[in-house]
This record gives sequence, structure tokens and C-alpha cells, in this order.
Amino acid sequence: MSTDKIELSEVEGVKEKSNFLRGTIAEGLVDGTDKFSDDDKQLLKFHGLYQQKDRDKRQEGEPEKVTTFMLRGRIPGGRLTAEQYLAWDYLGDRFGGGALRLTTRQSVQLHGLLKEDLRAVMQEIDRVGLTSVGACGDVVRNVTEAINVTGSPIYNQLSEYSQILSDYFKFESRSYVEIWLNDVQQNPVTNERIYGKTYLPRKFKIAVTMAGDNSVDIYTNDMAFAATHSNGKIDGFFVFAGGGLGMTHNKPETFPRAADLLGYISASDLLPVATAIVTAHRDYGDRTERKHARLKYVLADKGVEWFRGEVESRSGVKLNTTRALPAWKVPEYHGFVRKANGLYNFGLYITTGRIKDIPGYRLKTAIQLVVARLGISVQVTPDQDLLFLDMTEKQRNELIHIFKAHGINTSRPNALYRRALACVSLPTCALALTESERYFPHVMRDLNRLVEKHKLMDRAPLVRMTGCPNGCARPYSAEIGIVGQQNGGKYAIFLGGNHAGTRVGEAVLQKIQMNDLPAHLDRAFAFWKAESAPTERFGDFVNRVGTERLKSVMAAEPA
Repeated sequence: MSTDKIELSEVEGVKEKSNFLRGTIAEGLVDGTDKFSDDDKQLLKFHGLYQQKDRDKRQEGEPEKVTTFMLRGRIPGGRLTAEQYLAWDYLGDRFGGGALRLTTRQSVQLHGLLKEDLRAVMQEIDRVGLTSVGACGDVVRNVTEAINVTGSPIYNQLSEYSQILSDYFKFESRSYVEIWLNDVQQNPVTNERIYGKTYLPRKFKIAVTMAGDNSVDIYTNDMAFAATHSNGKIDGFFVFAGGGLGMTHNKPETFPRAADLLGYISASDLLPVATAIVTAHRDYGDRTERKHARLKYVLADKGVEWFRGEVESRSGVKLNTTRALPAWKVPEYHGFVRKANGLYNFGLYITTGRIKDIPGYRLKTAIQLVVARLGISVQVTPDQDLLFLDMTEKQRNELIHIFKAHGINTSRPNALYRRALACVSLPTCALALTESERYFPHVMRDLNRLVEKHKLMDRAPLVRMTGCPNGCARPYSAEIGIVGQQNGGKYAIFLGGNHAGTRVGEAVLQKIQMNDLPAHLDRAFAFWKAESAPTERFGDFVNRVGTERLKSVMAAEPA
């Protein structure tokens, strides 16, 4: 079949005619309305912006409200200097309703921005050396990186590689600097070295970690690299490809998928192999159906062996498939960790990643004071938390004092909460079917009660929740994934992922109301407690006994 008979998705046409992501965004900024055209709304994503509405107000039947925007930063590895964090904090106060949102990809989001303020916001993050280029859209997005809890020199080298990958795959079009920074030069880009005129078929996510450390949820990424080292230096990487969590309910051709291990390469081969994987997605990804456009479907359709051969052919690098991968674990980072040099890191648990002040819990003010007074850098974690870096004993004590004065507990959360995640969902996300972030504290209180009832806190399950099936909070790789399924507060429950993040779970319950979840899980936990080995985690137990058995147990009426 010739390509001119293939009906491409509408977004492909928008990219094709956009003049390298310019569209009419510049004109739209001054057209006197509060929104952009439908085509420009798609292009804004490449600039790190989503056009949104407050759906609460829409449901209340009020007149149409002002359109707002969400901005997401491009922050490789989530690393922020004190000046950079304080810039985000200022923007949250000035333009973002007094709040920041940390993301599962180590970025920062501002919600509630007005169209008239977008240039000022972009120029402020540029002032401190940051950008939102490619934070969204059909390109390589923010590169995530394992956090350096103990201050390891080897882990410090990961930052170099995540920055290299981020810079290398940043789109070359000058549309961003022209539109937002008023930086217009002659000789504009007329081609994209890697992406071409229509960029990638869909988003592309990259993670970098050390072999054995799965704090980045490596198997959920389109492409990932797990480093090895010798003589104090990173010397190679295990290469993964084809992970991704988005799906659509009742469409079996869409599904969450764990990445495959392609093989091992030397460190010097990183960019050739990465380029081969990204361009293979560019050339073979589905441009006719965006719900089937991620790299994972290329591997699922064509096979891992085919894809490995394609990567080797494009890169000229032979992948070593015999080197053994070490077992995975997820390092603990909450609380204080004293490093070898005597300085302290501190990991702060932040419920759903939302940084704001509420009565009795002035989190945003406390963090702002700590960063401003101590002048320390921070790192956003892949679990929506914040790591405060390199504090002296005096600074450590001052942090404790400031947090206590603002109602913030510096002790570690219990095991159930430590890696629990929830997406933003309602009221701002256009894709949300149900509540997530706003309901998550209630869900966790119910689950905490059940875990304590069955005396299972020593192996508390990993819980994640989303308001739709797109998987932003990585629910499918959790031991318990709560996924919005239908308007009216109905959820699908996925079980069988694992604590190490190496597999995805399966749907066990469909279209349940959240009020009914505790009773279902009460039965599941009783079954787990009675039938499991003493240290067997919930996801491993589900995987062993099978989801069909769990379905019957959870659906049974109490005696």
C-alpha cells in the first residue's frame, strides 16, 4: 500500500503544517481571547503547555470560565539549584494559585496560568537557566534519573548522562525562543536532525539509573539505561526499550507494557544506540492512531528480536545479550541520610506532590524558607517527593526547626505511604474520568487501616491511583493500581505489579465505586495473610496464585 493512501491522525497534519512548531501561537498570544486555536493547542504541548478548563465550575452549570494553562518544566533528573527552585516558588505564588505540583517524571508543574501571563512565566524560568522545551508533545520528554541518596560519586555521573541525553534530543526549532523569549534570528531551522518535520508519532520517555536501582521505574519507559561502573567510572549500560503504561479501557489493542532488555553496551555507544531507538520509533511508530503510537507497540507487533536487529543496524553497535542483569531494589530516601563526607540529605514525603499551604500545614512556605535561608539545592524524586541536598549539621537542625514551626513532620512516613502516587486528575486534567489526587488521602487512610488490621505493614503494598487509564502515576506497575474507568466515580482495580517495578499487573475488578474498595481489599488482604509465605509481598502473591483466584475472593460476599 502506498503511503499516500494511509489516513494519518489529525495531529500529524497539525505538525506537518506548523512550520516547525510555530503554528499561529505568536498571533494567538495577542488576539484578545483567553485561549488558542485547536491546532495551536496541540503545538503548545511541545512548548511545555496544556490548555485547560476548571471542570468543577463547568459541571456546576456556571457560565464558561476563563481558560487556564498548565506549564511543565524540562528538568533533567529533577535537579534544581536554590535559585531555580525559588523561581518556581515565586511563579507559583504570582501566577499559579499559590501552589506547585511535583511530577512522577521529576519535573515541576504550574496550574491555573492565564494566557496573558505565559510570556512572563517562560521568561522567568529562562532567567534561571531552565526551560519547558519538549516537556510535553511528541518528542523526548524530561529525562528521569535515579536520585543520589548517599552522595555516591558514581551516581553523580548519572547526572552527566541524563543531561547529555536531554540536550541531544531537545528539538532544534527556534520556535520556543522566538515566541516566548522574543529571540528572533535569521536563518531559521528548516529541518530537525533527529525528528524531521513531523517529529515522533507520540511522546517518548527516557530514564537513567544504576544497574540494580529501580527508583526510576525503568520498565515503564520507552527507553532506559542502567549503568555499570568500574574503577570509579561508569563504563557501560544495560539498554531497555518498549515500556509504557497508557491504555484505553475496552480497547484490547492498547495495553500497559513492561520494557524489554535489549542488551548491554559500552558507555561510548550511548548516543548511537539511543538515536537508533528514537529514530526507529520515528519511522515505525503508528501515525494513524495515536492510542497505538507509542514505541511499545512497535516491539509488541514486530518482536524484540526484530527490534534489537534494527537498533544494531542503525547504530552499528552489537548489543551484548549475555551479560547478567543484577537484581533490582528501590533505595529508601525519606528522612535524613548522612553521607560519607559528613553532610546530610533529607527526603521529604509530599502527599501527591502538591506543594501548597493549608491551615496547620504550611508546606510551601516552609520549603521556601528552607531553600532560601540555607541556599541548598534540591532534587525532585520520581515519586513526587523532594530531596534536600548537602546540608551541614547546623543546616539540618535549622531545617527541622523551620518545618516544625510550619506543621511539617520530618520523620519517615510509614511503609504504605512511601512510594504511593496519584495523578492530578480533576478538576484541571481534560482526560480525567474520575477523582484521583483529591480523593487519594481518603483512599490511603482506608488502606492504612486495612494493612494495620491484618498486621501487614512490614510488607505494605505499593499503591498508585489515576483518574484515567493513561497511567501518569504508573498504576499498572504497582501492586495495587486504582484506575479511573468511567464517569460517576467508577474505577478498575489492577493487581499483580511488584515492589521492584519489573512487571505490570492485570485488571481484577471493573467499574467499582470507591466506597466499595475497602471491602474488596479487606477480603484480598485476609487471603494474602492466610495463604502467603511470611515475607511474600502482595504483588508477588497475586502473581503466584493468579488474578482469577483473586477475582473470586474479592467479589465474594461476606459470610
